Amino acid sequence: MSNVSESTDRSWAAFTETGPWEITRDDAVWLPLARTLRRQAQAEVPRLTAPRKVPPGLRVFTVVRVLGRAVLPWLVRKKLNRHATPEASRADISLRLRKAAERLGPTYIKLGQIISSGEGLFPAELVDEFKKCRDQVPADPFETVRLTVEQDLGARLDDIFESFDDSALAAASIAQVHVARLKTGEDVVVKVQRPEVASLVRKDLKVMAWLAPFLVGRIPVAALANPPALVELFAETIVEELDFRMESANMLDVAGMLHDLEQDRYVTPRPHPTLVTRRTLVMERVYGFNFDDVAGMQDAGIDTEDVVRTAMVAFMEGAVVEGIFHGDLHGGNLLVLDDGRTALLDYGIVGRLDGGKRNAFLRLMLGATTNDPHGQVEALRDLGALPADTDIAAVVSDLRLDQEVIDPTTLTGEEMVNEVQRVVKAMLGYGAKLPKELMLYVKNLVFLDGAIARLAPELDLIGEVQNISMLFAMKHGERLARELGVNAEEVEFDMDGVKASMGLEPTVEGITYRELQERRALIQKRMSEHVEGRH
Repeated sequence: MSNVSESTDRSWAAFTETGPWEITRDDAVWLPLARTLRRQAQAEVPRLTAPRKVPPGLRVFTVVRVLGRAVLPWLVRKKLNRHATPEASRADISLRLRKAAERLGPTYIKLGQIISSGEGLFPAELVDEFKKCRDQVPADPFETVRLTVEQDLGARLDDIFESFDDSALAAASIAQVHVARLKTGEDVVVKVQRPEVASLVRKDLKVMAWLAPFLVGRIPVAALANPPALVELFAETIVEELDFRMESANMLDVAGMLHDLEQDRYVTPRPHPTLVTRRTLVMERVYGFNFDDVAGMQDAGIDTEDVVRTAMVAFMEGAVVEGIFHGDLHGGNLLVLDDGRTALLDYGIVGRLDGGKRNAFLRLMLGATTNDPHGQVEALRDLGALPADTDIAAVVSDLRLDQEVIDPTTLTGEEMVNEVQRVVKAMLGYGAKLPKELMLYVKNLVFLDGAIARLAPELDLIGEVQNISMLFAMKHGERLARELGVNAEEVEFDMDGVKASMGLEPTVEGITYRELQERRALIQKRMSEHVEGRH
């Protein structure tokens, strides 16, 4: 498995040109089992999240004690100090919840990390606080790591590795990563799962499922997904991360998808054909700029606008065309190579849209570009966001989706708050929830939104939407139209509808991301001033 001048495995996957080894699906000894493991993991979710009348074990008392110590003082202080601003109150509870999550361990830290990627979905104070969970998780001692690797690989560390850095390159809730070199000379990174984390996660999911019904109607951030639904959503996301054989299979699937889409601006590290187990994953090491290192990239002559543009197209193509996409985009999971390509890391969470769900997702995207609210609501129902017996016409009418969109900057703070409350109340009334795939997609969109802010603030969003739509029409139009059962020539892209979704008039020719941020800041300021005025 020595280096080769041009790796032949690039004929089917988006790997680096000269990898430390080549890999095929037949070489990957762990691959046949991975599909079975994925089915078993998803089948386990209903058992883990089933409602329980009796507390599930002693772990529940630890969780209740830690969360109680975090929340009760905040509730008392909020009741006594009526002059505290909403922002200060949210910052206080966010800090308390983050510290509680760290005390409770991997499951709650992971939940915090997911929240930290949800800018726009959760309160800003909560997002900012939980961002500290991304890179401030203490690493396990090296002897613990050594024991896990040796147990899983069935040999002493010195028999497999020429060197193995005893300091972690990165440490997260589920695992940590170490730099190493194989006896055969290849530079690698080794992902090692924390001991007993799989058992602890399963215990915590049962505790969450028991606690969730008590929190219904008491947690504002759970507006469109009640606590039991949130627990189920979280369980669906985390169970697949507990076995690295599934993650390695995800790496091959995403690499194959990127190759099939001719996305040559993205690369995937190669997992090792044999050195992959439930708790240990050896993979190719890649080098590059941290995704947030804008100055470093620009000093190296990298076009950061192109980096963002590539990310948007690749992400949307994967979901819409192939029904698979990296489900956990954030700065720590992306490296920008010296030539401007992007390496995708960490495949524990991958979104998969199969069969009817992918068709529904296609219809959702088509409805968004053709300004068809009825079709969009139908697609949301078929994705599982609304109950199967939902009255589509009633939803469209109640949410006023068939009316002209009002520019939110023309509304007062009170009008905006009332409108948000009206929509949330209506959605709750229809039993809306957020399916896993849609949650991952929206979370990634939120990340890309922030990436544009950092890497390409002067990007013309309207121009980019037009260009991406033309690219999709030219490259995939006939295939997608055939799958949807429509005539590609009769599908008309409604740019005015897209502008309306941004609250813009049809006459607006372009808007940079910086200008869009200014509009958002104005909206948030008015809403915040109204809320503060009521207090």
